[in-house]
Amino acid sequence: MSKRIVIALGGNALGSTAAEQLALVSKTAKAIVDLIAEGNEVVIAHGNGPQVGMINLGLSTAAEAGAIKADMPFPECGAMSEGYIGYHLQQAIGNELTARGIRKPVATIVTQTVVSQDDPAFQNPTKPVGAFYDKETADRIAAEKGYTMVEDAGRGYRQVVPSPKPFDIVEAESIKALFNAGHVVIAVGGGGIPVVRKDGKLCGTPAVIDKDFGSELLAELLDADVLVILTAVEQVAINFNKPDQKGLDDLTPAQAKVYMDENQFAKGSMLPKVQAAVKFAESKAGRTALITLLEKAKDGIEGKTGTRVHQ
Repeated sequence: MSKRIVIALGGNALGSTAAEQLALVSKTAKAIVDLIAEGNEVVIAHGNGPQVGMINLGLSTAAEAGAIKADMPFPECGAMSEGYIGYHLQQAIGNELTARGIRKPVATIVTQTVVSQDDPAFQNPTKPVGAFYDKETADRIAAEKGYTMVEDAGRGYRQVVPSPKPFDIVEAESIKALFNAGHVVIAVGGGGIPVVRKDGKLCGTPAVIDKDFGSELLAELLDADVLVILTAVEQVAINFNKPDQKGLDDLTPAQAKVYMDENQFAKGSMLPKVQAAVKFAESKAGRTALITLLEKAKDGIEGKTGTRVHQ
């Protein structure tokens, strides 16, 4: 039976260079088109943490060297990342559709998501962006640039920026129109460009929205059946990386909240994925969130693997 599916791709899964990303999205496209070939309607969202951080760092370095006149603000860096990641995804998905004889338009919408300027996240940066560094390099960058650098889930040190929660998507009607017309849509890249409303106008604000929360909001607005949050592991686990680690097949929102209260899920890593999954599952009866690997997405939707969060 055909389902409306929003797929949330992680920014870390897209590679660390444009060339690497272009190669990786070809594999990504195959898994996505597998779902389309089954008759499902699909919208793709994606992260941009590594990419937006590298764009920001590269342009700030160029400004320091005098090659450009000024640093590029974070909202504009987010827009740049949406553009080039969307370009790679729409090209790869379009090529895969064509190879299978499936005629479907693919389009990217540069998306703004609305946040509150009073969100406490602006006083507490938590969202990792950019490359991973060892502690010595991270300390040097923090001293030179004034960045906040933290250890990220055992993988190294990264810059963190504010990550406010989104509550509206500016281009929602445009996304719906294309989706309802049968297009494959790529939207809410990097969680969307964070904007606030001031005196009736939209203004960009320096932050990065977590793509899991942006994707969840998009899934609600599109009345999706399934939100697929892709990650680096096949299942959510409790006691992760411990001798008694246990994978979870199914979770109710209530069970997930107990595990969150026990600090079972790493902040900035698995925690926002579970939080977004719970929010989607609670938003309407019959909705399911799936957390799994990209290559397991089709099996997960069929109930064969992954972690399903539902009422």
